[in-house]
Amino acid sequence: MREENMSDLTVNTLMKQAQKSGLTYNQAKEFIAKTTGGHGTHIYSNTDVEEVKIKNQESMDNKST
Repeated sequence: MREENMSDLTVNTLMKQAQKSGLTYNQAKEFIAKTTGGHGTHIYSNTDVEEVKIKNQESMDNKST
Protein backbone atom coordinates (compact mmCIF):
# COMPACT_ATOMS: atom_id res chain seq x y z
CA MET A 1 0.00 0.00 0.00
CA ARG A 2 1.34 3.41 -0.90
CA GLU A 3 2.01 5.93 1.87
CA GLU A 4 -0.35 8.59 0.48
CA ASN A 5 -3.24 6.13 0.70
CA MET A 6 -2.66 5.33 4.38
CA SER A 7 -4.49 8.46 5.58
CA ASP A 8 -7.52 7.55 3.49
CA LEU A 9 -8.04 4.18 5.15
CA THR A 10 -10.92 3.78 7.55
CA VAL A 11 -11.33 1.22 10.28
CA ASN A 12 -13.86 -0.65 8.14
CA THR A 13 -11.45 -0.77 5.22
CA LEU A 14 -8.71 -2.14 7.45
CA MET A 15 -11.05 -4.74 8.91
CA LYS A 16 -12.11 -5.86 5.44
CA GLN A 17 -8.48 -6.20 4.38
CA ALA A 18 -7.67 -8.17 7.51
CA GLN A 19 -10.55 -10.57 6.85
CA LYS A 20 -9.22 -11.25 3.37
CA SER A 21 -5.62 -11.70 4.49
CA GLY A 22 -6.01 -15.11 6.10
CA LEU A 23 -5.90 -16.33 9.68
CA THR A 24 -5.92 -14.00 12.64
CA TYR A 25 -3.12 -14.26 15.17
CA ASN A 26 -5.30 -16.29 17.54
CA GLN A 27 -6.57 -18.52 14.74
CA ALA A 28 -3.01 -19.21 13.65
CA LYS A 29 -1.97 -19.92 17.24
CA GLU A 30 -4.87 -22.36 17.67
CA PHE A 31 -4.07 -24.10 14.36
CA ILE A 32 -0.41 -24.51 15.29
CA ALA A 33 -1.33 -25.80 18.75
CA LYS A 34 -3.75 -28.38 17.35
CA THR A 35 -1.42 -29.60 14.62
CA THR A 36 2.01 -29.48 16.26
CA GLY A 37 1.43 -29.35 20.02
CA GLY A 38 3.70 -27.32 22.21
CA HIS A 39 4.10 -25.64 25.58
CA GLY A 40 0.97 -23.95 26.95
CA THR A 41 -1.34 -25.24 24.22
CA HIS A 42 -3.57 -27.41 26.43
CA ILE A 43 -6.50 -25.00 26.05
CA TYR A 44 -6.68 -25.96 22.36
CA SER A 45 -6.33 -29.68 22.95
CA ASN A 46 -9.19 -32.08 22.31
CA THR A 47 -7.35 -34.89 24.13
CA ASP A 48 -9.27 -36.71 26.87
CA VAL A 49 -6.72 -36.58 29.70
CA GLU A 50 -8.43 -39.27 31.76
CA GLU A 51 -8.48 -41.66 28.79
CA VAL A 52 -4.75 -41.13 28.25
CA LYS A 53 -4.05 -41.78 31.95
CA ILE A 54 -6.01 -45.05 31.79
CA LYS A 55 -4.18 -46.18 28.64
CA ASN A 56 -0.82 -45.28 30.18
CA GLN A 57 -1.66 -47.25 33.32
CA GLU A 58 -2.78 -50.23 31.24
CA SER A 59 0.46 -50.07 29.29
CA MET A 60 2.50 -50.01 32.50
CA ASP A 61 0.48 -52.92 33.91
CA ASN A 62 1.11 -54.97 30.75
CA LYS A 63 4.86 -54.33 30.92
CA SER A 64 5.13 -55.55 34.49
CA THR A 65 3.51 -58.95 33.75
